[in-house]
Amino acid sequence: MSQSKPGSTDLVRCPWAGIADAEYARYHDEEWGVPLVDDVRLFEKLALEGFQSGLSWLTILRKRDNFRRAFAGFEPKAVARFGEADIARLMDDAGIVRNRAKIEATIGNARAYLALTGSSPHGDVLARLISDAAGPLPPTPPRRTPADVPSQTDASLRISKALKAAGFRFVGPTTVYAFMQSTGMVNDHLIDCHRHATCETLQRSRRLR
Repeated sequence: MSQSKPGSTDLVRCPWAGIADAEYARYHDEEWGVPLVDDVRLFEKLALEGFQSGLSWLTILRKRDNFRRAFAGFEPKAVARFGEADIARLMDDAGIVRNRAKIEATIGNARAYLALTGSSPHGDVLARLISDAAGPLPPTPPRRTPADVPSQTDASLRISKALKAAGFRFVGPTTVYAFMQSTGMVNDHLIDCHRHATCETLQRSRRLR
């Protein structure tokens, strides 16, 4: 097992991670492809993927701490209470992406999430909705080159439709597939990437379903 630290230049990574930015390499080495099942963290990832639409993920990653501060840690109950004063505050916050439609969608999505919790005795309603919509996921086919990685799949389309039906916005199938990649629902690390085997093991043991 390699003892190299995250961000080390002697590790083989997926080409998108590169080594030019240490924070990007750290995200690839420690987070991308690691399964998440906690609703708050899933809600955060879904929101950030929505904000990323049309931008680079590195832009969002560099602003992530600011987003967390601005959006009350992405706790849905807190975000759902945001009103016009909060929208104005967020539109004045240079530390985040100041896109009114995406800000309003994040607040609306928090309210949609709370509506889901009202009909379920479980605390993991977002994880369950996503898992049920996805259905049983087969093992991810080996990704040998970036060209092997799709931008969306049948599963991401099903999840997108389920989220939209529940009242979520900015959750198109491409955004949802990026969410699936980052939360370990699929393992899109290339097979020669040093994280491929680890994430494959984690995915098998901690599937959402």
